[in-house]
Amino acid sequence: MKRLTSLALALLLVLALTAPAALAEKDNWLHLFLTDNPETLDVQLTTDSYTIPLNCFDRLVETDTVDGVAQIVPGLADSWDVSEDGLTYTFHLHEGVTFHNGDAFTADDVVYTVNRMMDPATLAKNTDIYYGIVAGAADFYDGKADSVSGVVALDDNTVQFTLEQAYAPFLSCLATPGGSIFNRESTEGVEDFGVNPAVCFGTGPFQVTGWELGSRVTLKANPDYFKGAPQIDGITLDIVSDADTQRMMFEEGDIDVFNFDYAESQLQWFLDNGYEDQIVSGSRAGTYYFMFNTTIEPLNDPEVRKALQMAIDRQGILDALYSGEGKVLNTFIPEGVLSHNDDATEIPYDPEQAKAKLAEAGYPNGFDMEIAIMADSNTALNVSTIIQSYLQQIGVRAEIKQYDESSYYDIRRDGELPSYYNTWSADFNDPDNFLYTFFSRKNTKGRSINYDNQEIMDLLEEARVMVDFDARMAAYQTIDDAVVHQDAITLPLYQRNHLFCLNPRVQGFKVAWNGWSDMSFYTISLAE
Repeated sequence: MKRLTSLALALLLVLALTAPAALAEKDNWLHLFLTDNPETLDVQLTTDSYTIPLNCFDRLVETDTVDGVAQIVPGLADSWDVSEDGLTYTFHLHEGVTFHNGDAFTADDVVYTVNRMMDPATLAKNTDIYYGIVAGAADFYDGKADSVSGVVALDDNTVQFTLEQAYAPFLSCLATPGGSIFNRESTEGVEDFGVNPAVCFGTGPFQVTGWELGSRVTLKANPDYFKGAPQIDGITLDIVSDADTQRMMFEEGDIDVFNFDYAESQLQWFLDNGYEDQIVSGSRAGTYYFMFNTTIEPLNDPEVRKALQMAIDRQGILDALYSGEGKVLNTFIPEGVLSHNDDATEIPYDPEQAKAKLAEAGYPNGFDMEIAIMADSNTALNVSTIIQSYLQQIGVRAEIKQYDESSYYDIRRDGELPSYYNTWSADFNDPDNFLYTFFSRKNTKGRSINYDNQEIMDLLEEARVMVDFDARMAAYQTIDDAVVHQDAITLPLYQRNHLFCLNPRVQGFKVAWNGWSDMSFYTISLAE
């Protein structure tokens, strides 16, 4: 008996020593998956890979869900003052914050971060969204100045921004991943910052400690995090592109959170196999929409556009493709974004009335039209095919034409892309992110909408600089009603739900408010 016990103990020891690393460290590590390598560790160079910055960096302010509503909350700044004219923002920084390498965080790091993004040599993305409105930013970007004059460190713990003109969404923009603050000392002049974890230092709750291309990214908990150390030891992000493999890893306990944003095809399997009680959801702040080019006949007639709106069963599309996980929208601004109107006028599904409207508009036998999609988008093809079938029921013959990506964007930029399906997700929590992006004078041609309601376009410009919050929200509801209902230049289809299946050991999981698939995992703990 003693010999058998010794052999068993020896065997257990061998198994422990040869167990996969993921299983050996699983006691207090959160295991996740990504479908592809992060584009870069440098968030100023990406508009896609947000898991790293949301967990390893902080911003002056953050957007968090408080009592079910997305709100601006303190981040690296404990508080801030805004001048009455909306031009000057003074941030009072949290004292005692350190970067992962031990360097103290100061106002100079904020100044460096802004200048780094606006330096054309950085090749940063979305410069106009984050800091382009800051006084002197455009001059620096164009080589007319040595730095961005509108951001100044008043002392180590106070930084001040002066804007070229009032811009109401400014705080919301700072709360996005692109507003992450970098350490001047460890970043300036470092050529491999975006690819070398050893020099990727933020102030966040986790630090990148490993990046095996095509295999895994490892994030270790930051015990000195200024909001308190995470309750888990770290996070592993395995690179797994195949949806079936992702599911099997979850079944075997090698993945703790199954993100259906990355594997939509697996939802029905989970629903059919007893996982309903482990699935959590929340509204995804994004609008799936069908857009009309208002210069192409007969889509230049608003009554024709209203007829097409009524011909499409949006709930039917949501049910067919996404098991009904989401909600039909009657507004271009989705739930979760400021000024969303739950009481917006309903757009009914009524093919008979749609036919009558077409006849009144002079098209009793329908007409021919084109729906444009990118050739590599299966989702766009699936949705457009369903829309095509609905339009056929009212006599409208819609041809789906596929374009390669380059041609698609070239034609759209010239204002000549026909009607099309697409989606827009919230980068920052403000209606400007949705309405100005599509329907302003600056953008409407480039989106192939060619909107011409000058009164609404004027209001879009005015709303950006309004200081009165309530008046501003009311203005956006007026704009939204015009583009969706009065002028009917777009048909909001639906917004979808974020859906996750959780290992029962995962505690404290919060569904993010935003429109991305990435999120912070700081609040999570793991049950023993």
